[in-house]
Amino acid sequence: VQLQASGGGLVQAGGSLRLSCAASGRTFSRYVMGWFRQAPGKGREFVSATSWSGGSTRYADSVKGRFTISRDNAKNTVYLQMNSLNPEDTAVYYCAAGDYLSTNGPAYDYWGQGTLVTVSS
Repeated sequence: VQLQASGGGLVQAGGSLRLSCAASGRTFSRYVMGWFRQAPGKGREFVSATSWSGGSTRYADSVKGRFTISRDNAKNTVYLQMNSLNPEDTAVYYCAAGDYLSTNGPAYDYWGQGTLVTVSS
């Protein structure tokens, strides 16, 4: 499966953005989908993930209550709604697809190219 992330940009602290990740292929609905991010000079970190049905989700503590992951299997797309953004959320955000609902990057087999989110103070 090929993944294309979009929706990043520059936003002021307290603002919102919605990221999208469009997947190619007919088997999107069987994959767990995740979002990860990598801030400048830091390692990749887990943000959120959703099961194939969207019925189970996971969030990093740092984004819980502010970010919401969702998916539309009919559109082969997963979303990340990000509210109450702060400068610490500045990073390149990557979507990923895998077989297991996990917070670990190596559990995901397919990765998108990333979209940059910059939050100004």
